[in-house]
Amino acid sequence: MKKSIVAISLLLMTGISAQATEAPTLSLGKALFESTELGTKGRGCVTCHEQGKGLEMIGDFNDTELKDIINACLRDAMGGQLMSTESQELEALLVYVRSFQKN
Repeated sequence: MKKSIVAISLLLMTGISAQATEAPTLSLGKALFESTELGTKGRGCVTCHEQGKGLEMIGDFNDTELKDIINACLRDAMGGQLMSTESQELEALLVYVRSFQKN
């Protein structure tokens, strides 16, 4: 429930209508990446990966593997709940995290 409220709030903060969103967006991914509301430990992805630190080599992972890694961080580092692998939020996080990938 809390995750849903946070996701809806982030959608509204980024000016994106939940109904109008057809594809995961970089702006939603960035907002989720920086949010400390996805877990219970007061951390966000940005806490460990400021400016994408440590994410340069993610090109070694396919999308399924990377979603599993993101979910593991949500659960273990942030004390949050796993996101559905088909969720708009996890897809947006994946898109944003991929932006740090070195070619």
